[in-house]
Amino acid sequence: MPRVSDMKERLTDAALDLMWENSYGTTSVDSICERAGSKKGSFYYFFKSKSELTVAALEAEWNKNKANMDALFSPTIPPLERFDRYFDYVHDRLAELQEECGSILGCPLLSIGSEVSTQDAGVRATVDRIWDRKIKYFESAIRDAHAQGLIAAPDPEAKARALFACYHGTLAQARIQNDVGLIRDFKEVARDVLGVKQAHATSS
Repeated sequence: MPRVSDMKERLTDAALDLMWENSYGTTSVDSICERAGSKKGSFYYFFKSKSELTVAALEAEWNKNKANMDALFSPTIPPLERFDRYFDYVHDRLAELQEECGSILGCPLLSIGSEVSTQDAGVRATVDRIWDRKIKYFESAIRDAHAQGLIAAPDPEAKARALFACYHGTLAQARIQNDVGLIRDFKEVARDVLGVKQAHATSS
């Protein structure tokens, strides 16, 4: 039997998994409770609604991943290598999930956010807030790469948002086509977006 002490975490984990694997709309409170091994009373003890649970689930997932993001984007790692490590990590993780469930799941923030952004201001704001945190990692690496003369990016925030948008477009395409290769090959696309090849050609 699940412990009462970890039921809130079980509910957030179950909600995110179901919404990521399927969709927000098709994920019911009943299915979340079934996956979590919870009764409905426990659900409503912790959360007023599916929307409130979704916000909590997205924040919980970010909190779990933050230490990993800190490691992947550590200032002790050369700035362009940080991106290589990050894109390799996401590829390997999604390839592993594809083996388990048969599909490329893409980014849960993108999947859930794009589905409900026009319907639920709380979920939209949460996705936006977490994306801003992730973009800061991109921005820091780009700023360092610019300072080292590896790329020309006088506006690192704009460059970070451009790369972030391009990457999430690739994740969406990979999910639609169920093709993990699109993610594996993104490192070269990222270097083009960052202007690495152009910078090297200019300096040579």
